[in-house]
Amino acid sequence: MLKEADSAYGVIRVAPQPSGFGAEITGVDLSRPLPAPVLDEVKAAWARHGVVAFPDQPLSLDALEAFTLEMGGFGHDPFIKPMPGRPNVLELRREPDEKATNFGAGWHSDWSFQDQPPAATLLRSEVTPPVGGDTLFCDCARAYAALSPTMQTMLAPLKAIHSAARPYGTQGSFAKETAQRTMQIITSTEAEKTRTHPLVRTHPVTGRKALFISPVYTVGVEGLTEPESEALLGFLFKHMVQDQFIYRHQWKAGMLLMWDNRCTMHLAEGGYDGHLRLMHRTTVAGDAPV
Repeated sequence: MLKEADSAYGVIRVAPQPSGFGAEITGVDLSRPLPAPVLDEVKAAWARHGVVAFPDQPLSLDALEAFTLEMGGFGHDPFIKPMPGRPNVLELRREPDEKATNFGAGWHSDWSFQDQPPAATLLRSEVTPPVGGDTLFCDCARAYAALSPTMQTMLAPLKAIHSAARPYGTQGSFAKETAQRTMQIITSTEAEKTRTHPLVRTHPVTGRKALFISPVYTVGVEGLTEPESEALLGFLFKHMVQDQFIYRHQWKAGMLLMWDNRCTMHLAEGGYDGHLRLMHRTTVAGDAPV
């Protein structure tokens, strides 16, 4: 089935993971503007597979920004200081001697606490350590589909409460950090605001429903008591990170990865102490979840 669908691509070559979640795209040069039909194919593959990797892409920061704009307008990154002169590019850098926890170490969907969370995150590897550093992704659509019809019906009207307080608040984990960190994190009372989104989100392109929650940014469920929220979210978080829903991405230097925040969550593994790891990140603006 996957092979039949992938044969429809006229220019790009798509090699999906066995589950269909995650794919590698070749046959395209992202350092130059993409013709409209090729860009349409890239967007279709991204929507279909959730996480797409482009190996061997020697992109300048200008080219990374240009491709991000081809995918849509820039998203807003509120709690990390951007690169000088590059307000839309974050440098994810961890020096060999750093002791702070690696950035992105908890399961999350990027900036889900925003009114309009980013549709996509793009991350390009500049310096890849020889060990560790995998990124794990959860297929939140398949995780939802695996729930019983009774559970799906119960979840349908619920609103999840999202906040950046746990990592970025004035009493959050970054504010309490004592180890030196190269990345400049911004902690703020702004992070302590809350927003609600549908607990089950409908993808605007595929129409598939997905769980839109994460352990880092989801702090409760509207209308439920704290014990009730903890019980329900605890069950769902455990359910979502079963092996059958996980894609483990292994990095190579010069690779660009793009994922869909509307139907995935992810976690960055460490394991590369003593080695430099350097990446550049942009986000693509999204819509209010429905």
